[in-house]
Amino acid sequence: MSLYTDSVTASCPYCGESIELVVDNSVPEQQYIEDCFVCCRPIVVSVSCHEGEVSVNLYHENETF
Repeated sequence: MSLYTDSVTASCPYCGESIELVVDNSVPEQQYIEDCFVCCRPIVVSVSCHEGEVSVNLYHENETF
């Protein structure tokens, strides 16, 4: 991993499969869509990076948050 990336493990909100994400920790707040490599459904990935701590939340595509 580089200085500006972290590897994070989370569970797909659809199938529950554990997936590994590489996130850019140089951006404080970010949101993007990534397909699950198991069930191929679109996952909304919400990343928050503050003071060296990375928090990742995964949501269904149509879930409100």
